[in-house]
Amino acid sequence: MKKFILLSATHVAALLLGFALGIYLLPILIAPEAPSAEEIRATASGVRFTGEFRRDLADSDALHWGEGTVSIGRDMITLEGRLAPGPDYRLYLSPAFVETEAEFNRLKVSMVEVGPVRTFENFIVPLSPSIDPGDYSAIIVWCESFGQFITAAEYSPANRAR
Repeated sequence: MKKFILLSATHVAALLLGFALGIYLLPILIAPEAPSAEEIRATASGVRFTGEFRRDLADSDALHWGEGTVSIGRDMITLEGRLAPGPDYRLYLSPAFVETEAEFNRLKVSMVEVGPVRTFENFIVPLSPSIDPGDYSAIIVWCESFGQFITAAEYSPANRAR
């Protein structure tokens, strides 16, 4: 009986570990090729706003973080940087900066979802003409499947002298 309990426990532990690894690795394995830094920079003309994703936000941790420069143009939003890999990331614009799940959930009704984020190093997300980023002041990456805050940045008008 003792041997059966031990074998059952180890098999259940192995299944749980495999499941957890699958959730973590699947988005990495199926992610499309990330845009290169050159592709990101090529979209720099027409940048209206910029911000910085940082790892040191309140709800960021070893598995939920982002870092790099976010640029918001007339028809797309780009990141030159990295995000922690995960499933079902969505990009939101918010009227206020948030850095916790509680703040995100409280303000979600006043945010606009821009679209899915499918790559974890650099991204380009199309911006609908019906969305005016000037009506918002922050950009957020959120994991829709697990209700997890990933990262956020306040943004401001881009330096026109570039």
